[in-house]
Amino acid sequence: MAYNGASIGGVVFSPLWVAAITALGFPVAAAVIGAIMIVIVWVLADRVFAHTPRSLGQVQDGETLTPIAGTTALVERTLPGVLLWRDRRFLTLAAAMALGLFAQIGLIAHLFSLLVPVLGGPAAGVLLGLATAAAIAGRTLVGWLMPQGSDRRVVACASHVVQIVGSLALLFAGGTDMVLLVAGVLLFGAGIGNTTSLPPLIAQVEFSRADVQRVVPLIVAVGQGTYAFAPAAFGWLRTLSPAEGMLVFVAAALIQAAAIALFLLGRRV
Repeated sequence: MAYNGASIGGVVFSPLWVAAITALGFPVAAAVIGAIMIVIVWVLADRVFAHTPRSLGQVQDGETLTPIAGTTALVERTLPGVLLWRDRRFLTLAAAMALGLFAQIGLIAHLFSLLVPVLGGPAAGVLLGLATAAAIAGRTLVGWLMPQGSDRRVVACASHVVQIVGSLALLFAGGTDMVLLVAGVLLFGAGIGNTTSLPPLIAQVEFSRADVQRVVPLIVAVGQGTYAFAPAAFGWLRTLSPAEGMLVFVAAALIQAAAIALFLLGRRV
């Protein structure tokens, strides 16, 4: 649910950016929106994020105020030092998240410009906003429907399958079929949120509490360091194809298929 806050921003800001740039021009729109963002984040940081459980008279999740009589602490197996980087679960999880984000960011970075010739700027902005709304719906449904004790790697694979179907719908739309274009954007969007939220959830069930505090930041860092190159890589692919956008959709589908293979490779035997 906390992740959905960022997704709401995508719903609001995709059409807002188009309208603001049209009305004010890009430099002024960027300055105004940037200034508003700084003020809001500053207030939230001061009023909300500065508090700790202790400052509010609470304890962290899973902890008790006083020890329970007769209980013993469980000794969890940890992976200190470089052992984490030799663990198959960690390597496959980090690589799968990185590939999923690479495909996702690469396609999203170019999707607006691919839709504008067909839909026009305002309509393309609204459709991308709906893609983020689909991301909220997809992430929320996973949160509600994922059974307790289920294999979360399989759930992540299913989410990527939905995005692959969306990429193929965009491919077969040929830049003209409106129904396939809308369906492709919504299907691809349905998995956007799960690509960021499911890997940390997988880490929570596969690693000890001590290791989770290292695993989650590391897989996020690997993912961010990888997808930073996605817009340029997908832009290069656009220059290779006579049918602009065709290789972008094919690449997104193939990279996500590779992410599925890695998720499955790291499953417990």
